[in-house]
Amino acid sequence: MFIIDAHTHIYPDKIAQKASAAIGEFYGVAMKHDGTVGSLLNSGKHSGVNMHVVHSVATNPAQVGSINNFIARTVAEYPDKFIGFATLHPDMEDVGREVERVIDLGLKGVKLHPDFQKFYIDEPACDVMYRAIEGKLPLLFHTGDSRRDYSSPRRVPAVLEKFGRLNIICAHFGGYTEWDNAIRSLAGRRVWVDTSSSLAFIGKEKALKFMEFFGEDRVLFGSDYPMWDAGDEIEMINDMGLNNDQLEKIYYKNICGLLGLHIGNVNDHV
Repeated sequence: MFIIDAHTHIYPDKIAQKASAAIGEFYGVAMKHDGTVGSLLNSGKHSGVNMHVVHSVATNPAQVGSINNFIARTVAEYPDKFIGFATLHPDMEDVGREVERVIDLGLKGVKLHPDFQKFYIDEPACDVMYRAIEGKLPLLFHTGDSRRDYSSPRRVPAVLEKFGRLNIICAHFGGYTEWDNAIRSLAGRRVWVDTSSSLAFIGKEKALKFMEFFGEDRVLFGSDYPMWDAGDEIEMINDMGLNNDQLEKIYYKNICGLLGLHIGNVNDHV
């Protein structure tokens, strides 16, 4: 089975361990990996993941350009392994120019983390950022954290209604630690969700129900590397009793359709 991991984080080697440790401290979990490119490649080799969507998040506007350059360089070095998502920041200047630049660099989407970047998903100050992305790149939001309100899934519908051509992926089955809130707020709406940082918490039966709520054409496989191990996440999905068509959609067909990717004969990659 061809597998694309739609949710991974990478960092330059010199800061990867520190960055990963900071994320682990923020969420109170022990990280499975160190966040380096080499570790992700090694993890993919052992878990059977063929390609990874890679990204990082700018916690201040000054970081945006250098992070996007790092992601683009990494993708260029490993074009058969990585698909790059850019970062933006709501306080940055000339967001439209950066969006055009990252498109020219070949990046395929944008990742935002409201809790780290300290903005509310639906605050009006973000409209210029969403307008610059709309119709050009899909947007992956970290959504959900019961300890704070920045990324609450209940804030997503206002953005969907205002920006009808914005393709939004709500990570963590729509809302990390707010899964029931995600169903109330997002089920039936035009959003995609990924499976990252969810399966071990919600269990198999609830995950299957969530697939029904969101629709099997809208679910993407994600590991949330370096927090978790892709092999463990794949094992949980394979234990859900899904048929081959459903697995193909989750593992690669849905993300390929969303990003407009043409992998060719996937059998050549397996």
